[in-house]
Amino acid sequence: MAVHQNKKSPSRRNMRRSHDSLDAPPVAIEPTTGETHLRHHISPTGFYRGKKVVRTKGE
Repeated sequence: MAVHQNKKSPSRRNMRRSHDSLDAPPVAIEPTTGETHLRHHISPTGFYRGKKVVRTKGE
């Protein structure tokens, strides 16, 4: 079983975690409707990569 030999100080622990936070979520623009949505997710109107993949309530 692996056990660390020396305790990592809070300063070094926080330095290691300095790159963990993300600035902004990755956003994509739907080519057909021009809406913004999270990458690899469908847009609010049901489009994904230019194709209609899900029917919305209005349809």
